[in-house]
Amino acid sequence: MMGPKSDELKPRGGGAAEENGLADDKVQGDIQTSWSAGAVPAPQPLWFPEAPSKPARLLPPLALAYIGDAIFEVAVRQHVMARPNLRPHHLHGQSTKYVSAKAQARLLALLEPRLTEDEKDIVRQGRNAKSGTVPKNADVLDYRHATAFESLIGYLYYKGTHERLRELIASGFEMLEEESSK
Repeated sequence: MMGPKSDELKPRGGGAAEENGLADDKVQGDIQTSWSAGAVPAPQPLWFPEAPSKPARLLPPLALAYIGDAIFEVAVRQHVMARPNLRPHHLHGQSTKYVSAKAQARLLALLEPRLTEDEKDIVRQGRNAKSGTVPKNADVLDYRHATAFESLIGYLYYKGTHERLRELIASGFEMLEEESSK
């Protein structure tokens, strides 16, 4: 018995991947250029096959923050796992330095001068989004800025600009650590 044709293995419906510029034939090859040089790298595929229901630019800011929270959590966990002390309690303590609303608001403030106009627009929309909840352990302003930061992370992920996403997160970690060591 013959297996399915290669086009039968591709996801059906959900043309959002193509609308986001994430079609397989558009994402092949390594990214050689840097954002700081002004070149825009080719979009990267999502980590899992399900694409969002809409292009990244049309997703609500709170939906972007929802996925951005998860993506940033993975980045933070990978960052603390690169350190020598791998005891669970220590890992958790190190992670909270980055994932709190206050820390994310500070990260956004440090990164804001490096953002493109498009990214600043996403941040503005995320900051102004009304979540309907009041934070228990965070200042409302920090919470709004943290939501804006997570919206940006979600947007960059769904847009497929993973090199830019990694660049901003790495720069943010570096600046935050440099600031805390003073």
